[in-house]
Amino acid sequence: MTGIVFNIQRFSLFDGPGVRTVVFLKGCPLRCVWCHNPEGLSSEMQVMYNSERCIGCGACVEACEKGCHTMKDGFHVLDRKNCISCGECAKVCFSLSLTSQGVQMTVNEVMDTVMRDLNVYRDSGGGLTLSGGEPLMQAEFSSALLKAAKDAGLHTCTETSGFGSSEALSEMAAYTDIFLFDYKLTGDEAHTEYCGAPGTPILHNLGLLDSLGKKVILRCPLIPDINTTKEHMEGIARVALSHPYSVSEIQIEPYHRLGISKAVQLGITPTYEAEVPDKDFVREFADGLRELCKGKVTVKINQ
Repeated sequence: MTGIVFNIQRFSLFDGPGVRTVVFLKGCPLRCVWCHNPEGLSSEMQVMYNSERCIGCGACVEACEKGCHTMKDGFHVLDRKNCISCGECAKVCFSLSLTSQGVQMTVNEVMDTVMRDLNVYRDSGGGLTLSGGEPLMQAEFSSALLKAAKDAGLHTCTETSGFGSSEALSEMAAYTDIFLFDYKLTGDEAHTEYCGAPGTPILHNLGLLDSLGKKVILRCPLIPDINTTKEHMEGIARVALSHPYSVSEIQIEPYHRLGISKAVQLGITPTYEAEVPDKDFVREFADGLRELCKGKVTVKINQ
């Protein structure tokens, strides 16, 4: 049993209770214009290039059999046209300006890293969190990894967009203590325009988790000029209050710009750029949600 992992982040404090290790899986069915982890969109391995780190050594030129790397006037030039993402250039890059995004790993290999911090989990109430990308895109591997974590006595979280197979989600639910469930936009039209797919299947899967009695934290990105409206605020509250058996908390996640530079390093032209939301506005949005939820659902801000 193997999956494609693009990052394992230890000592995370914002992806579930306690101190956690977050395993990021590649592949996502959505295409949110503000995506913070563009390296998780494709299911395939990719090469990321940070030109600011390049020292112009030319090692990548010799390593690449497709001629994607050249040196012109002492500067490195990357032409991705013939790139097959083999990662040979990243293996010889001394400055780490070229990095491979995605590696095939077994469940045991992932768990070897996760279990390094067992004592930290026990002291803090932490554990393993699956993220992405979208774990439902690698559902069999996700379920196997979550089961291995539960067999090891770990607390588990799954961060998901909710867009995917209901059967797969139900299987993962058997080994997930808390779902960090994204709610991005209100209405199918807006969700399709900005995320590439309708939101109705997502709400269906949220209802499934509610029927299974699973604990859910709604994670709501706050994106300037897209979902910063009162209508969306009311939509968040309505969804939270209509799933009283599962949704106990709403987390507001203000837009940040880290995804822009990562997209450029992947050779992707960003389609959305905005300034980070004003902190006062974010607090006002959260206060409005608290009032709508009438104390029945906790509202927090992740910053």
